[in-house]
Amino acid sequence: MVKFLISIAGRFIVLSLALMGIWLLLSGYFDKTTLLVFGIFSALFCAWLTLHMGILDDDSVPLSVMPGIFFYWLWLFIEIGKSNFTVAMKVWSPKMSLSPQMIRVKARQVSDSGKATFANSITLTPGTVSVDLLGEDILIHALTEDLADVGAIEDMGRKVCRVEGTRHEKAQGKAEQGGGT
Repeated sequence: MVKFLISIAGRFIVLSLALMGIWLLLSGYFDKTTLLVFGIFSALFCAWLTLHMGILDDDSVPLSVMPGIFFYWLWLFIEIGKSNFTVAMKVWSPKMSLSPQMIRVKARQVSDSGKATFANSITLTPGTVSVDLLGEDILIHALTEDLADVGAIEDMGRKVCRVEGTRHEKAQGKAEQGGGT
């Protein structure tokens, strides 16, 4: 019971701080005391509403992914830059050698938020778009044969699984146990 309460309190604090940070970044009011107080109050009120509505859970504020998600975002930012360069070279090439392809890749993530992160990461990378989630497969449209690299996309999926951490390892163990009986 104590662990559950600490978990809820941690999620409430993280959500409150995130909302306050977003409010500060978007408003730009760092020197107006009245507006800062109202911003803090509104962030705390929104966090309280999510707690009161019962939607403050691991999907809405996934504390288990917190340290790893920042490194994943950095890696994804670099991958977006590399893909952007590749697409720009293809578009600016006099031949314009585009070879659109549809490929399927297994989504091995456990949670819905993990699958959404994987699919959105594919779409954020220039030259690829997640078209549909078909059971455990993601249907992807790639602009060229180079961008339809299934190995690189599966590597992205493994990185998302690593960010999910213990939840992925537990689910993989359950799947292996269920598969043998």
